[in-house]
Amino acid sequence: MAHSEYELLQILVSCLDDPRNDLYVHIDRKVQTLPSLQVAKAGLFMLEDRVDVRWGDVSVVEAEYALFEAAVKKGPYQYYHLLSGADLPIKSQDYIHQFFNEYSGKEFIGYTLTTVTPEVIRKVQRWHLFPKHFQSKSWAIRIPRALSLRIQELFGIKRNKCIDFKKGTQWVSITDGLVRYAIDHKEWALKTFSHTFCSDEIFLHTLCWQSPFRKNLFNTTRDEMGCLRAIGWKNKCLTDWGTEDLALLKDSPALFARKFNSKDMSFIREIQRLSCNAS
Repeated sequence: MAHSEYELLQILVSCLDDPRNDLYVHIDRKVQTLPSLQVAKAGLFMLEDRVDVRWGDVSVVEAEYALFEAAVKKGPYQYYHLLSGADLPIKSQDYIHQFFNEYSGKEFIGYTLTTVTPEVIRKVQRWHLFPKHFQSKSWAIRIPRALSLRIQELFGIKRNKCIDFKKGTQWVSITDGLVRYAIDHKEWALKTFSHTFCSDEIFLHTLCWQSPFRKNLFNTTRDEMGCLRAIGWKNKCLTDWGTEDLALLKDSPALFARKFNSKDMSFIREIQRLSCNAS
């Protein structure tokens, strides 16, 4: 899933350019001029039916479904890896393929919360007004939305009360069986998470937890180990990796890392070299 940083996106595609891979790319529908991405070995499929993705809105989930459905049509695949355009692998393709062969059947989803908390209640058990405009600074949107949430809290108004919600990072590596299970529950997911907040961090975690696939989860105690992503959380804020993090990323057991930017391309080339090493 991408919407900008196309130079970095091409580097990501190049790192994944392996005959064992097919790459499916969703570019936000708001983007009018699509990037020209190049591969030599992998299959590359640019999604034509694109979603207008809005941060925090269920449209993020819709874009994920668009990718999964496009891949399933040409699959099946052993694994489906959901990546953002600002991610990069930090292990070689040989290492990554060997890893997933060794742990074949495991589901790699990072869980940060396995209990319902006030944060989760606010995100998915309240009705959120203007869900496509969470980042709007307009008081005509912000005031009614905040007032509505306050009223729901005061009167104890809850929706989705019978669902045991779970939460974590949206970036996952999951099996064909779980992808098809999620597609079978698409109608439920889009209805349940309509007018919620940041459902992309919750819907797949919740679906898997309530399914037979739960027993196949690789790790539910550490978010990053669960999804095998090194994620740049610093002081509870998601920050871009930089040169000072190179040693940490080299030593990380993760297979992918997020997130990066193209401001320091010499650092990006160092990361790219990590994915070219054989070990």
